[in-house]
Amino acid sequence: MPSSDFSLHGAVDLGARQAAAKKKQERQAGGGSAYVVDVTDDTFNTEVVERSRTVPVLVDFWAEWCGPCKQLGPILEKLATEAAGRWVLAKVDIDANPRLGAYLQQMDIRGIPFVAVVVAGQLMPFLNGAAPEAQVRQALDQLFAALKQEGILPEAGEEPEGEAAEAGQPESDSEYDRAEAALQRGDLDAAGASFQRILDSSPQDAHAKQGLALVDLSRRVEALDVDKALRDAAEQPGDAEAQTRAADIEMVSGRIDEALERLVSTVRRTAGDERDKARVHLLKLFEVLPPEDARTVKARKALQSALF
Repeated sequence: MPSSDFSLHGAVDLGARQAAAKKKQERQAGGGSAYVVDVTDDTFNTEVVERSRTVPVLVDFWAEWCGPCKQLGPILEKLATEAAGRWVLAKVDIDANPRLGAYLQQMDIRGIPFVAVVVAGQLMPFLNGAAPEAQVRQALDQLFAALKQEGILPEAGEEPEGEAAEAGQPESDSEYDRAEAALQRGDLDAAGASFQRILDSSPQDAHAKQGLALVDLSRRVEALDVDKALRDAAEQPGDAEAQTRAADIEMVSGRIDEALERLVSTVRRTAGDERDKARVHLLKLFEVLPPEDARTVKARKALQSALF
């Protein structure tokens, strides 16, 4: 089965995940499936590549103008719902996401609908063109049989969580899965509780700390009037509180560099308590990103320069 490593370098990481979760929540509110997510250029790495390391992800590349896409899409969504987590369906509007559309051209895929499967970070062609439901079901059965035979089917896609745990899967992995699932459906309380349980047993767990920081960030943004917060920040450049709110919004929106630079600049232009507010909040935002992230490293150096 042909495969290729797939990655969108520079794609937004944890911050974009919450934006995607909100979009998924909107789909669910409209009666959609919990196992179908809309994916963008910026969220593909998190929603598809990283997720594929624990469960297979089918990616439906479509466009509004594509008639066959509208025939195949509902079939895939129905089957994803029936699968109940055995696999996840990611939908990509190629017109709205030009980087992913360009990737199809690089693969020499000339038409849509096109469906790929991503497993353990590898992308493999699955369906090209529309097909009736019975044919799609048969193709899925053949796909999973082939993945299992080749030994590359993630455990989450092969057996229920309970069986995996009995087979010796660490409890922390299950807790991570629960935290991730809660983030995807926008349940911040459940995600926060899962990350906290991990930290209670492993206080130095960097990934859990990062996840909990994301939950805190998302809670702060949920409480904001976004338009007002951005307007206040533009009108009050010396108000550290206004700048921290705008930075949170930029962070969740995936504009990581802008968020960090905003607070570094606030540290430079303020003094006393205002300066300290900006500094402390910037340190909070660092916690959302991996310590080795290039943006974190750059912003830390800029903060040090601004302070001294």
